[in-house]
Amino acid sequence: MSDSITIEAARRSLAARLQSAGIDSAELDARLLVGHALGLDLTGMIRAADRTLSADESSRLDALAGRRLAGEPVARMLGRKEFWGLSLSLSPATLVPRPDTETVVELALEMLRANPARQGTRIADLGTGTGAILLALLSELHGAVGVGTDISLEALETARGNAKRLGLADRASFVRCDYAAGLTGAFDLIVSNPPYIRSGDIAGLAVEVRDHDPDKALDGGPDGLDAYRALIPQAARILSPGAALVVEAGQGQAAAIEALMTAAELTPQRAPRADLGGILRAVGARKMPR
Repeated sequence: MSDSITIEAARRSLAARLQSAGIDSAELDARLLVGHALGLDLTGMIRAADRTLSADESSRLDALAGRRLAGEPVARMLGRKEFWGLSLSLSPATLVPRPDTETVVELALEMLRANPARQGTRIADLGTGTGAILLALLSELHGAVGVGTDISLEALETARGNAKRLGLADRASFVRCDYAAGLTGAFDLIVSNPPYIRSGDIAGLAVEVRDHDPDKALDGGPDGLDAYRALIPQAARILSPGAALVVEAGQGQAAAIEALMTAAELTPQRAPRADLGGILRAVGARKMPR
């Protein structure tokens, strides 16, 4: 990229390059990368739109453009991703939070608020990663406390850091264990976005996912359901009467997950919630009082 180009022209040029490469989010990605290369937010970019890039700035932007064109997600380059209006830091041990997962938060809030005994809510997020689902729920439920579990110490450190930056550290704790294996007591809500990609499908994933998200957070076994077979019985054990379990599902998996919930003596009460693409993305069930 020429060092005599203006910021606005550089943004337009980069957007065109990304669009030509078939990147759907070309305009947004270009704005974020230009801002990152120059250390400017959106307001700063607008104000400085006619300023000419320096040679160093042009070089930095070229490097970022090359990484994006090679398939690296913008969120990985920035080291952060917005989820539920919260800015979350990432690490190599965590998935990049996706808008589809907000469907889990929506259904979890709906099921929790339908339970009249939800005062003093205690939440568990199994396989928490960045802490995205747990922290989104805590941001909405000001009297709630929660625990996030993960087998990765690096992921737990990332989630703990996010909780601190968001002012939620006093209501969030983090435990290293496999799903709910290390948890005791009764929980009013349990959520999870577990690995659900079929092992044989991983090679065909988009490069942004296949080459940049951790394998352990993707691989759900031969049929994609291994994690649910482990976590659903564990969750059923520690749910309080009337409490809900809500999990993210892959395409075509909702019915099989509901069957696993029913086998664990949980009762699906609401239809699975579809994401914006029409995929049944959030599946919930309740532990009925005896």
